[in-house]
Amino acid sequence: MAIVKGIKIIAENRKAYHDYFIDEKFECGVVLSGTEVKSMRAGKCNLKDSYCQVKDGEMWLIGVHISPYDNGNRFNLDPMRSRKLLMHKKEIIKLYSKTKLDGLTLVPTKCYFKDGKVKFEIGLARGKKNYDKRDSIADRDAKRDIERAMKSKSKYDKI
Repeated sequence: MAIVKGIKIIAENRKAYHDYFIDEKFECGVVLSGTEVKSMRAGKCNLKDSYCQVKDGEMWLIGVHISPYDNGNRFNLDPMRSRKLLMHKKEIIKLYSKTKLDGLTLVPTKCYFKDGKVKFEIGLARGKKNYDKRDSIADRDAKRDIERAMKSKSKYDKI
């Protein structure tokens, strides 16, 4: 079987960008069973309300829902189980210290296939207040209105 080069996005956590300011991003692998990988190839992964935690010097992914594989019978595992993330020890220590001292959170922002392997993008995040969320929504709406106006203006300029 040939290994496919490139990146194929499986799932994105848009809610994380709404609820948090993402300061840094890290890429890491994950320990999965065979049926979980097959289910992810079908795009059945949900990152909503998930987070990462450091326990006993290891990074764990908690709250990610990977739907059971349809043809997986007894080999399917619990869809909400905790999964171990694969990172270098120095990175784990760095992230652990930032979460404990600075009060930051580790949130998975993206899940994708890279060179045939499942990878997660983990964001080091600071929580947003309600007024920050309203500001980001207002900025997004303003940008959308500007783009819409520019598009309609350029359409009439061609006539």
